[in-house]
Amino acid sequence: MKLHRLALVSLLGATALGSAAALAQQDPATESTSQGDLSVTIYNNGQSLVQDVRQLDIRSGRSTVTFPDVSAMIRPETLSFNAANTSIVEQNFDFDLLTPQKLMEKAVGQEVTLIRTNPATGAETMQRAEVLSTYGGVVVRIGGNIEVLRDDGLPVRVIFDRLPPNLRARPTLSVTLESSRGGTRPASIRYLTPGLGWSSDYVALYDETRGTVDMQGWVTLTNTTGTTFHAANTLLVAGNVSGGRSQPRQAPRRDLVSPGTETADRERLGDFYLYPIAERTMIANNQTKQVSFLDVQGVPARRIYSRQIGWLASDSSPINASAAISFSSSRDGGLGDALPAGTVRFYQRDAAGSPQFIGENGIGHTPMGSVLSLRTGDAFDVFVQAEVESRNRITAAEYERSARYRVIENGEVTREVEVDRAVDYYQTTMRYTFTNAKPEAVEVELTQGGLDQGWWARDFRVTSEDVAGQQLNVGSRLYRVNVPANGTRVVRVTYQTKY
Repeated sequence: MKLHRLALVSLLGATALGSAAALAQQDPATESTSQGDLSVTIYNNGQSLVQDVRQLDIRSGRSTVTFPDVSAMIRPETLSFNAANTSIVEQNFDFDLLTPQKLMEKAVGQEVTLIRTNPATGAETMQRAEVLSTYGGVVVRIGGNIEVLRDDGLPVRVIFDRLPPNLRARPTLSVTLESSRGGTRPASIRYLTPGLGWSSDYVALYDETRGTVDMQGWVTLTNTTGTTFHAANTLLVAGNVSGGRSQPRQAPRRDLVSPGTETADRERLGDFYLYPIAERTMIANNQTKQVSFLDVQGVPARRIYSRQIGWLASDSSPINASAAISFSSSRDGGLGDALPAGTVRFYQRDAAGSPQFIGENGIGHTPMGSVLSLRTGDAFDVFVQAEVESRNRITAAEYERSARYRVIENGEVTREVEVDRAVDYYQTTMRYTFTNAKPEAVEVELTQGGLDQGWWARDFRVTSEDVAGQQLNVGSRLYRVNVPANGTRVVRVTYQTKY
């Protein structure tokens, strides 16, 4: 119930027991912490490695030491401990944290003190009450009566006699040690935890007149571990690190025109790139923090209009061309860096000089030297309509009309049989109509797909084309078509196929 939670918060703030709510309201920079020399490595898969070196006074023989301020989402099975002349016997993680709700739950079967305030006079009255249940609300016994603490607007506080055992104000790891000598020495713990994450965001200002783009890259850190990490030496790892479970198959990347072959000037760890934060930083709980890692101006870029056609078939109506901005991540003439996966948001200045948002798209982990083409939306003024202008059956004499079969007996070819077969062949002329309402000419990249229909119909020929095409692969052919300003252009291509 809302009432008893508010009452508990006011109580805890006024007693020496400490207040989880008050702690959460503090400025994280002024919070006290037991953390030592802290290093945090954050991966793209939602896991992070925390390494904490603290100066501990360890007694000779068997003793128990505590590590407050570890992640509340720590994976205890991943913990490793190291201190000179010391071995670990047992470890425990106390994750039952001090909260108003937990305090009331631990008080079931015990007595607490209720303080009620008369809203008219301000007078306070105190009553002893036995907590019977907290399921769906707080049920107490006062004298011989059973009462439910209701949210009726009357101020009520609850005073507890003591702090319940094993209820910690902060996430705490306790370790039982066996040491051959006593004294203060560095002791380190290392563990994995979820709850820390990072992502990349890019802000790109496109200048169409100059044909350039200015790019800023930001790392966004998030922390939902329940713990603030103070003055952490932070390292970000870009790449798809396996988390011990089968990884989903990567979807095809439509942003990548060609992958790069250049090595970025960054430290690498195996197959991954490292992006260190320049200075130690505080990663506060329930906080999002952004740090710049890329700032490049004047990178050559161009706008591309394109249309993908998947079959030799007719459009029922003209279709908007797709608009994209293309640039390179190469060292010479590009961004000059490997790009972690993230979202690129494009802006362009209007006539008054104010940057306006023109679209966004995501990229995957991209090596340096790559060429990217990021779709920003549909072109308003540029359309393409594909139509089958004609389709005629042609004679088989233009194609191979016989099939040869080998008869194999006992692993040897005994004879070859050649037979005639009736095959239908077609000649299809496609008409592509491009329209442009812009006051300047544009180039449209038209890709005709669907030419490879598998083993049964792989053979095709291009016998005539108004614009020289480029065969991208066995099933797709690219045409770069210049369309005049405020004009229309028609391009015809003739294919001979078996389908």
